[in-house]
Amino acid sequence: MLNTIFTHRSIRKFTAEAVEKTVLDDILKAGTRAANTGNMQVYSIVVTQDPQIKQKLWEAHFRQNMVLQAPVVLTFCADFNRFNKWCRLRKAEPGYDNFLSFMTGAIDALLAAQNCVLAAEAHGLGTCYLGTTTYNADQLIDILNLPESVVPVTTVVIGHVAELPELTDRLPVEAVVHAEQYNQYTPGDIDRLYAEKEALPLTKALLAENQLETLAQIFTQKRYTRKDNVTFSNKYLKVIEEQGFMNNSDKGQGTSQ
Repeated sequence: MLNTIFTHRSIRKFTAEAVEKTVLDDILKAGTRAANTGNMQVYSIVVTQDPQIKQKLWEAHFRQNMVLQAPVVLTFCADFNRFNKWCRLRKAEPGYDNFLSFMTGAIDALLAAQNCVLAAEAHGLGTCYLGTTTYNADQLIDILNLPESVVPVTTVVIGHVAELPELTDRLPVEAVVHAEQYNQYTPGDIDRLYAEKEALPLTKALLAENQLETLAQIFTQKRYTRKDNVTFSNKYLKVIEEQGFMNNSDKGQGTSQ
């Protein structure tokens, strides 16, 4: 398992070979063994293999072909629907219709997702996270028939690798690890920590292609612009509210189940 951590790649091309049921079951069981808040397990995993549903997911995920190619698509959701029902059936009134509870479920879902990724890669399969889950969460809710108190957080495609890319570069460990307390970065630190990334042939190719001066400009002007960030933030906040997670008053009103 440790070796798969250091050789992780995002796989975007898959063969048509199916994932064996016993392997998929093992992957999903690994997900359920992830650490979670208070052992509540306030997340759900929707497993999609049906071609017709995958076609709809492909549309929602900006038509990324790996959604169609990969035999298994896992959608990880923050889910208080199940826990709320259990509470009420056990004479306990839940108070989880607030933003903190959404964050709790989102964290649990992401921990489960990473366990599934590690298990899949340990079986020799390829995986890729889809950030488009939060962009079009409203569409995923309709496609997957998600009830109130359930919000999609991330998606992972899993399958047999058709193309193995090079390892993606990473910042040096010291860029993200702080000793005892947070150490503020000086301009010199930034120059040093990003030097290798900025000198990569891929970076130079991107700069030439986009006719920009710095890699940072590619991120801010091309990949993750302020306009898109604000648009999708507002869209996702609306989804979170509509799914019953923004009642941030201590008086509470309860969620309908």
